[in-house]
Amino acid sequence: MSKRKHLTQSEVERLLQQARYSYFAERNYCMIYMGFIHGLRVSELLSLRLSDIDLDDQSIYIHRLKNGLSTNHPLLPEEVEVIRVWLHARRKIRYAADSEWLFLSRLGTRLTRQQFYKIITDYGKKAEISICSHPHMLRHACGYALADRGIDTRLIQDYLGHRNIRHTVCYTASNAARFQGVWQRKKRLVTGQLGPKCQVPRLVRLSSI
Repeated sequence: MSKRKHLTQSEVERLLQQARYSYFAERNYCMIYMGFIHGLRVSELLSLRLSDIDLDDQSIYIHRLKNGLSTNHPLLPEEVEVIRVWLHARRKIRYAADSEWLFLSRLGTRLTRQQFYKIITDYGKKAEISICSHPHMLRHACGYALADRGIDTRLIQDYLGHRNIRHTVCYTASNAARFQGVWQRKKRLVTGQLGPKCQVPRLVRLSSI
């Protein structure tokens, strides 16, 4: 049996809980929150610039990689507050005023993939998440969470920046909620057709075949 390759929303919340009380809490909380909400790849998250965010307009420009569709996303009200808290803490970092990158290390340099990977794996272990957690799982978690909310596949495709919808259908195809009520739909059953009220098959005389 293949292992699950995404985090559930409740597991993302457990990562956020770990970030809340950790070193560099404001930055790490903001990174996990935004990575999940916008379905960002690690490189897309770490490539965010201050100029990509408009807090007044409550929007963010997402630069999609892998030939993805770059677009503007709205910022959630709670997300705006999370970003404001991080930006306030960010000003205290050495050389921060000279950097265009949103997320910085304690030395004022752009955060690396390896550093963020370690942050997520460490939080996953502390949160006792059953699978080995890594940053790309935040993107998958976003896709599955949107599918669970009943969001249309085409809209999820655009939101995640997929050019090919085949990369998107994995999220909706595994959503059990889409089958809810299929047996309760009121449709007249054809004689002999299986359904919630299965009908006994009619016996056919051999001579009539």
